[in-house]
Amino acid sequence: MALPGEFTLASRGPKRPSRTEDRRPPAPASYPVRTEEDLLTVRHAVRAATVEVGFGLVDQTRVVTAASELARNAYVHGGGGTVTLEYPRDPRGRRGLRLVVKDEGPGIADLDAALTDGFTTGSGLGHGLGGARRLMDEFSVRTGPGEGTVVVVTRWTVR
Repeated sequence: MALPGEFTLASRGPKRPSRTEDRRPPAPASYPVRTEEDLLTVRHAVRAATVEVGFGLVDQTRVVTAASELARNAYVHGGGGTVTLEYPRDPRGRRGLRLVVKDEGPGIADLDAALTDGFTTGSGLGHGLGGARRLMDEFSVRTGPGEGTVVVVTRWTVR
């Protein structure tokens, strides 16, 4: 107890690390993409992951948009699949969010055409793969007729 004229500073407990401090990244997490509801779950999980990594609002929106496009492609064209969230670090210390979107569908017969703006196999706007490629820092696709498709995209924080 403090005497008259004295005061005691209250402690808030141990300092928690901020997003930008070195912390162990979260473990990878996978989400099924089999229903419309799964698409919403993926969107929410990716939004939460972008906050965890420390992206600003614009980059959060970019990553969630790319994830939505890729997950919808896996659902519509690949008959469903999975979205896995990974949390890489680069040699410069930047944190990233990597999305690995896999399906077991028929594969993409003409990848070059599918990456072209305006290409669509249905009623969409044709911004799916090409749009996701523009929104992310890294983009790769592995596909083949009868092999399914794996799309891996990564967005890095600015340091």
